[in-house]
Amino acid sequence: MNNSVPHIPIGRLLRSTTVGFTFGCSVPEPEVPLFGDFVKAPAQHGQSEVIGLISDILIEDDPFVRQLIAAPDLPEAYIQDQRKNRQVPIEVSVLTIGYRRNNAVFQELPPQPPMTLDYIQRCEPEEIATFTGSHDYFALIINTPDTSADELLPAALQRAAKARPADERRFFMLQAGKELARLLANDLPRLNTLLRRIQVIP
Repeated sequence: MNNSVPHIPIGRLLRSTTVGFTFGCSVPEPEVPLFGDFVKAPAQHGQSEVIGLISDILIEDDPFVRQLIAAPDLPEAYIQDQRKNRQVPIEVSVLTIGYRRNNAVFQELPPQPPMTLDYIQRCEPEEIATFTGSHDYFALIINTPDTSADELLPAALQRAAKARPADERRFFMLQAGKELARLLANDLPRLNTLLRRIQVIP
């Protein structure tokens, strides 16, 4: 299960479209968002929450980092101190897979994207389990260009399985495999690759 502290923002929105958004964060290294994490952002003046998957993470450089790289023989202790105490700029891309409004979940693109500077939060295990109760969002991932869909979907399924009790995880993965077989019946090489990647039960 995810043991992250609930309701703690992990960043603020930089830009967004209906199909995805990007947020910036500056957090200690162990708390950097992970590829495949479920996150949420408010939309429509708080009337809904857009739900997405972290699909890319960019750790940016800055002039100070460039100076450090050019410096010869930097002590390791100094590097570790800079990593711990400096605010490392991180840009995180998110693929939208649905939204929630009035306690109802929709696995489709939202009516509006979130607004800039809104806080981004991780989804709690209960929210992940509820959202992934059906698999309609698979198509949004598989059919979206310019994403590492065949890496993102297995990572998301691992998170979704861990959000469930241990005795429910195998059944959840089996149902996911059946949905993939339906969606990719005409693309057997891709289907086989994805099925191999979700065989490991968390």
